[in-house]
Amino acid sequence: MTILRLARLLLLAVALALPGIVFAQSPEPPDYKAWEKTATEAEQMVQADKAQRQEFDKIRQEVVNWREKFKAAEDINASQISTVKAQIEALGPPPKEGQSEDKAIADRRKKLNDELAQLQSPGLRATEAASRADSIVANIDQLLRARQTDKLLRLTPSPLNPINWPEGLKVLSELTSELASEMGQQLNDTDPYASARNNAPAIVGLLLVALLLVARGRTWIDKLADVLEARLARNAQRVIDFIVSLGQLLLPIAGIVLLEAALVQTELFGSRWMELLIAIGVVLSAAFVAFWLSGRIFPRNDRQVAPFTLQSERRREGRLLTISLAVFAAIQGPFGDWLVARGQDVIEGSAKTAEEIDAAGHTLDAGFGVLVFPLQVLAAIALFRFGQLLRRHLRNETSGSEEGAFRDRLVGALGNALIAVAVVAPVLGGIGYINAANALIFPTILTLGLIALLLVLNQFFTDVYVLVARREDDGRDSLIPALIGFLLGLLAMPPAALIWGARPADLAEMWTRFQNGVSVSGVTISPGIFLTFAIVFVIGLMVTRLLQGALKTSLLPKTKIDKGGQNAIVSGLGYFGIFLAAVIAISSAGIDLSSLAIVAGALSVGVGFGLQTIVQNFVSGIILLIERPISEGDWIEVNGQMGIVKAISVRSTRIETFDRTEVIVPNADLISGQVTNWTRGNVTGRLIVPVGVAYGTDTRKVETILHEVAANQSLVMMNPEPVVIFKGFGADSLDFEVRVILSDVNFILRVQSEMNHEINQRFAEAGIEIPFAQRDVWLRNPEVLRPNKDDAEAQSAEAEDKGSEDSDDTASKRPVSRAEYGKPQPGEGPEGLEQQRHDSSDGEADAGDR
Repeated sequence: MTILRLARLLLLAVALALPGIVFAQSPEPPDYKAWEKTATEAEQMVQADKAQRQEFDKIRQEVVNWREKFKAAEDINASQISTVKAQIEALGPPPKEGQSEDKAIADRRKKLNDELAQLQSPGLRATEAASRADSIVANIDQLLRARQTDKLLRLTPSPLNPINWPEGLKVLSELTSELASEMGQQLNDTDPYASARNNAPAIVGLLLVALLLVARGRTWIDKLADVLEARLARNAQRVIDFIVSLGQLLLPIAGIVLLEAALVQTELFGSRWMELLIAIGVVLSAAFVAFWLSGRIFPRNDRQVAPFTLQSERRREGRLLTISLAVFAAIQGPFGDWLVARGQDVIEGSAKTAEEIDAAGHTLDAGFGVLVFPLQVLAAIALFRFGQLLRRHLRNETSGSEEGAFRDRLVGALGNALIAVAVVAPVLGGIGYINAANALIFPTILTLGLIALLLVLNQFFTDVYVLVARREDDGRDSLIPALIGFLLGLLAMPPAALIWGARPADLAEMWTRFQNGVSVSGVTISPGIFLTFAIVFVIGLMVTRLLQGALKTSLLPKTKIDKGGQNAIVSGLGYFGIFLAAVIAISSAGIDLSSLAIVAGALSVGVGFGLQTIVQNFVSGIILLIERPISEGDWIEVNGQMGIVKAISVRSTRIETFDRTEVIVPNADLISGQVTNWTRGNVTGRLIVPVGVAYGTDTRKVETILHEVAANQSLVMMNPEPVVIFKGFGADSLDFEVRVILSDVNFILRVQSEMNHEINQRFAEAGIEIPFAQRDVWLRNPEVLRPNKDDAEAQSAEAEDKGSEDSDDTASKRPVSRAEYGKPQPGEGPEGLEQQRHDSSDGEADAGDR
């Protein structure tokens, strides 16, 4: 394993070194004459603003390619520049104004500066050209976005006006005539069915397989899922069910592809018919995708986990709405694009004069508006109902967790947004803003599909994690599924941007800027720099942990250093290794922190005020690890807390008290406060046992007995010998103290208990009395307390009545339930117990109760 680990580290080092080798090679200088021609052409196109979008996209891509070359050329002569700069720095700082330096040094400095300027010239020229390319790309993007905005806000003839309805019929009739004409041309050939006859076996085979896949594919997958469910374990059923369900999606789509392949083999259809068939195939494929997706979001049975809480009837309605929305979006997408492109070719192709061109434009605007408006209305109705389903989920959901409440708020906001879009979009379309209505309602449908796909994928990866980690109980609520969902959300951002009108070129430009990095106070942070820093730092951290483990387990246990010293050495090595790894990682990434000196100085003021306590504890932790006044395993007392030191970190120290509670003590308290360490130098300690005897007892006899009792304890040291002191005459007894030194102070409470037992036994045998406090009460006029005869009889009768009531109350007593206690008052909980413990026992008693 060690050899394999070293091999992996070697491969990683080689992988990190290769980019450096590649970048060390000076690239060839760009052809600036060709660039000047391309840049001038692009700037003229932007100035004229008459080219088509395809032409702008083409010239933009050329400019982007030139920019990449310039970015690479910025590092020309990088190694030579570094060498010359080092030579200039070796000459020392240049003389200040009014001062002079040696002629030889001045000549050498001038020669090096001229050489540096010559070496930097190609890079500066490349930087200038890259800046010009950035400006051209930005201008093209701004122009295209302005065109897109104008298109969205364009007002076309209202589809609600009956005058415009014939225009829609005209567009359809022209397209139908064009398709019929193309089919007629295909059939007018000498032998139009020759290819169909020659390819008949392949065509028939493709048609049969396609029909079987489309008609029976889903049924086969359902049967396979039932068989696997009966044979698999419960935690694997969900994963296998998802994988098998993909067949319900792939088999029908494969059937559609085979069906179109069979039609192509006939060679009976022209280009327009093939485009139409492809568009129809896309619509059918979208329907099958929606069918599969709706089955995962609104499952038919309880075998699958549903993200929404709905009844079976509502789930059935949700599946129907999902399929309908997908079909509407597919019709407006590929099928609508074909309709617009072919309609423009047919209608505008016959226009010759300016008046005919204007009439053709009006026909297209009015006709397309009339054709697409019913689709917008149908899609809006389905969206409205879908939003109501999401709101119904909120009424059925009973989750009381904070996470569930947040998720429900998101679902509710999504439902309200769908309802708002369903109301606003048809209104815009009816007014005449057809493009704006399309840009609002159909991207919303696609966004819904993207969200549904994310929910399904998140559920699948969560099931995979639960299966692999074997955490069925709490695996779904752990951190990994949350991170998976977050990662899926990040991956879904680019598709979402494309859905809502962003161009692929816009995303590519954003990615380029992201790769170039962000400049912070003169320091450029890019993904490459960050990745290099992270990899080098992780390697340094791994090496540090490896050295720490080797020291802790192999080397330090063989030395005479105590455990506290070993922990201090290991911890110090860890801090030094992390600091060294960070420095090496910063240097490897090429980050110049000199420009951040001002920022660091400003932040230090904030650290001095806001993080003063944290810095103080950190410094105190380092002092504890170096001086080691306390170590792990020591028995200490600090701030009234007594216990065993379990761990010493940089910020705080963890102490386990003798009632098994953990106390986190800031390191600053251990440095600046008073700390009692009972076991630092040794484990010996003194025990004092107070004893009181009755007045009149032979004190010498008591002294002898106590001394013998102390000597009988095995943990009591004889050097120094136990001491019995006659302290004095107390209010109720003659007070003695037995003072002994224990060889192990950890057993102080046990020794005290054994000595008390033996003292009690020996005193009883010797007839020595241990007194307790007694008091005599004298009354000056006791006669007033004697009642007369009448009062005595009345009190007796009252007492009998009271006794009968008490007996009834006693008979009716029952155990007090937990609810009758109510809530504890301050001091009745653990705080009160802790206070009672401190009030009823001293520090030595606490220390021994281990």
